[in-house]
Amino acid sequence: MAALISKETIDAVIRTTDIVSLVGESVALNQRGSNWWGCCPFHHEKTPSFSVSPEKNIYYCFGCHKGGNVITFLMEMEKLSYPEAITALAKRAGIEIHYDGGQQPDAIKKDSTKEEIINLYERTATMFHYLLTQESSGRFALNYITERGLTKETIRQFKLGYAPADRRWLKQFLRKKNFSDDFLAKTGLFSKKNPDIAFFSDRLMFPIFDKRGQTVAFGGRILRGEGPKYLNSGDLLQYQKGDTLYAFNFAKAAIRQEKKVIFCEGYMDCIAYHQCGITYAVAPLGTALTENQVRLIRNFADTVLLSFDSDSAGQNATRKAILLCRKQGLTVKIIRLRGGKDPAEIMLKYGSKTLTEDVSAAILDSDYLFDVLSHEFPIETPDGKTKAAQAFFPYIDALQTDIQKESCLDQLGQKFGISSEAVRKDFSNRNRSNERIEKRQLTPQEKQMTPLATKISLTAELRALLAVCSDLNQFTIMHQELTESDFENDVARKLFMILEEQYQASDLTFPSLLSRCDDSAMQQMIAESVYSGEYAQNTTQTVQDSILLIKRNSLKRQRQKILYEINALSSAPQENNQQLTLLLEQKKNIDRQLQA
Repeated sequence: MAALISKETIDAVIRTTDIVSLVGESVALNQRGSNWWGCCPFHHEKTPSFSVSPEKNIYYCFGCHKGGNVITFLMEMEKLSYPEAITALAKRAGIEIHYDGGQQPDAIKKDSTKEEIINLYERTATMFHYLLTQESSGRFALNYITERGLTKETIRQFKLGYAPADRRWLKQFLRKKNFSDDFLAKTGLFSKKNPDIAFFSDRLMFPIFDKRGQTVAFGGRILRGEGPKYLNSGDLLQYQKGDTLYAFNFAKAAIRQEKKVIFCEGYMDCIAYHQCGITYAVAPLGTALTENQVRLIRNFADTVLLSFDSDSAGQNATRKAILLCRKQGLTVKIIRLRGGKDPAEIMLKYGSKTLTEDVSAAILDSDYLFDVLSHEFPIETPDGKTKAAQAFFPYIDALQTDIQKESCLDQLGQKFGISSEAVRKDFSNRNRSNERIEKRQLTPQEKQMTPLATKISLTAELRALLAVCSDLNQFTIMHQELTESDFENDVARKLFMILEEQYQASDLTFPSLLSRCDDSAMQQMIAESVYSGEYAQNTTQTVQDSILLIKRNSLKRQRQKILYEINALSSAPQENNQQLTLLLEQKKNIDRQLQA
């Protein structure tokens, strides 16, 4: 599929896209020397080992060994196919996509469905916003959010809207705009059982944006009649709720600047924080906080502030979120709201000052848990102390350093009146018991961090080609001395052929080289070798010595093959004498070259 997009388009995308700017949308980068560094977005780390080279237009992580160019980065970060990543980057750069043969293939047309659905959601959000702010049918919904303290600027920024009460209206409207029934059935805007009926009707609408600010889904709040309080879009082609955070597109810059983020309960809470100037607030989307949602902010923030409801469901969500965030190395604090059940109510009653003060007074998660557990268990009894301590142990497991764990074990003993020795003994015994129950296995993340050498064996031939990758000018020498048949190793032969194709096309550049490698392991191997600088010294001598070795090995293989054919002909009829003479002459020629 990748080959269907023209080489000229791919080259233009790679050449035009600023890799530092692209990666910087997902990773907080700092410049050190000629490269930029940050914490890797593909595995958890506290010390930056992820490097971006604007000179070579590539990235590489020294921790998990992932590397590549702008296309592979977008593929990895957003789980896109190769054509989808190129299409997204082309759109970003304003580049028109051309295809081999001049026409867009059917397979590529299918990939454009996602883009078409996003465009429809953008138009639908605009239409809902108009119905809320300009039409009498949406006046009651506008009055509701105005009475809850939202300003015109906030309503416009978050593009709030109103979905009509007539459930058939949307389908009829979109048909008039020449959208086909087959296409509309794929969008998630209509009931699966009755495709003429809209999924959202007579609701206050909250457009859900991806990190680029494109509308990809909706949440709808009922304001009158019966039905669930909120309806949310399910997982769609363009939207996975477990991978998306509400308002992240608005909050990203503030999260990066403040090094912290607020996870709050829902749409209105999040909007209230933003209207009060606390613009680093985001919200999960109708589900418990997920690992992928935490990973979205992990590379920008050091501290997470949790602002969930104080009821039992909210407390359970808070405790789960604490463990999730701590396991990813983040500091966690809990916001306790005064004088109101949620941020929107506090904003309405007391204004932004009170809400800001509540955020500033957030307490550490350990103090929050001690307080909750002291009310949950009768800690004045030995049994209550035991249960409270056991309930706290998973938090200690989630901490990332021994110092943190030691400190919390001491705090646990002090808070619940247990000796430090008893706390440590019970915690240690519990861990040993768990180890006996479960055999230790590598997690998917740890498997991902296995060195690349286990995937591709670095033969002498490959090392020679990696030296060329470190200084592409050296391929001029290799091209004159070797052909693809000189290589015994399949990976080396493939890499030589890619280099040869680029050389013939006068396109021997590092970004182009990576874009021609359709094997991720090969891409990572190349990026790793270049970043490590293993072949940066004495490259010319290394390549020349390697060429001699490869040629010699190739001659030995040819000689062995000739000897096999000579032995086969020696026992054959005499009419093969001419062929035998030719083979003997070839053998002598090879022997002379080997002796030279």
